[in-house]
Amino acid sequence: MAWARPEYSKRRVNDAGGLITNYAWSEDLDELGQYLQALEIVNNWRSSHNFPLNTFHVGLKRRGKLIDSGIITAQRIKRLSSIEHKLSRFPTMTLSQMQDIGGCRAIMRSAKAVRQLCNAYATSDIKHSTAAKDDYIDQPKPSGYRGVHLVYKYFSDRKTDYNTLKIEIQIRSQLQHAWATAVETVGTLQQQALKSSQGERDWLRFFALASSAFAFREGTSPVPGTPQSYRELVSEMRDYVRSLDLAKRLQAYGHAIRFLSNPQHNRGDNHYFLLEMNPAQRSIQVTTFKFSESTLANQKYLEVERKLRSITGAEAVLVSVDSLDAVRKAYPNYFLDTAVFVRLIHETTRTLSPPPRPKRALDTRQLNLFK
Repeated sequence: MAWARPEYSKRRVNDAGGLITNYAWSEDLDELGQYLQALEIVNNWRSSHNFPLNTFHVGLKRRGKLIDSGIITAQRIKRLSSIEHKLSRFPTMTLSQMQDIGGCRAIMRSAKAVRQLCNAYATSDIKHSTAAKDDYIDQPKPSGYRGVHLVYKYFSDRKTDYNTLKIEIQIRSQLQHAWATAVETVGTLQQQALKSSQGERDWLRFFALASSAFAFREGTSPVPGTPQSYRELVSEMRDYVRSLDLAKRLQAYGHAIRFLSNPQHNRGDNHYFLLEMNPAQRSIQVTTFKFSESTLANQKYLEVERKLRSITGAEAVLVSVDSLDAVRKAYPNYFLDTAVFVRLIHETTRTLSPPPRPKRALDTRQLNLFK
């Protein structure tokens, strides 16, 4: 299989990133031509991350399984809309500096397993250099986001074309993952950037409280600005559960979605899954590709993104997982599925008595979250 390689200088990549971010749709053919050329450059830059991303995903899965046989892993190339949004939020950032164009994720059954996997990377003889490490478990974001991000610069003596490309590894526990995907689901349907701490105050406050409650269960650091008393924490959460009509609204999201299935989705040789989510139509379209069809998958990805640009709230993402079932578990937000999160909130708010704070991080396999 022929993997995409970087074809443009970083200067041209950065110029193209700036152009597509600031482009205002126009009927001027010259401006449109410049935009389409910039889009081609950006897409080549994205696609070039597929080879190093696949390398890191294979290593992540191998290391993770030695620690937790129930690990769920996935890889994805960053959405065009997410690239534009991030460049808009951080005006001094250039596209070539962005650390998560290619990203893979591990969902572990416990916070303890997350730590063990992080330690496995820290003590490994991996030849790729560390570009960044952000520990949002020890220091949760004000939004409530928790997890660990490791960023590496790819290095190879043989595949030198990809050297210095950055790949991000996200490592989360099941509780942390349930929270993060619920935030993305609500943000998508409410048209609010909740994961960026932008949106309605009530939703932002509720998710910060919920994250602290989950942290308490795992014996990890709470979110800044939330009650230190578990009783006060849950009492405030109950108020928001009632005022937001939380359970009813979240359950309705998942029940309303139509999954446009195809017998080919369950083929054993599927490697890439292209998800098209259209909240207005409450539908998800899935297109599958074999491992050898990486180039075709990325071309189709760009076509779908162009098609969905004019549809409010519509999104597409190209992911690589072991099966369609794993797609649902790794990316439930694309299926508007918050069932796990709703169950956890119900368990948390039914009593003001705190669960025993574990001496070590809670092993969540007893919760059977993803079964």
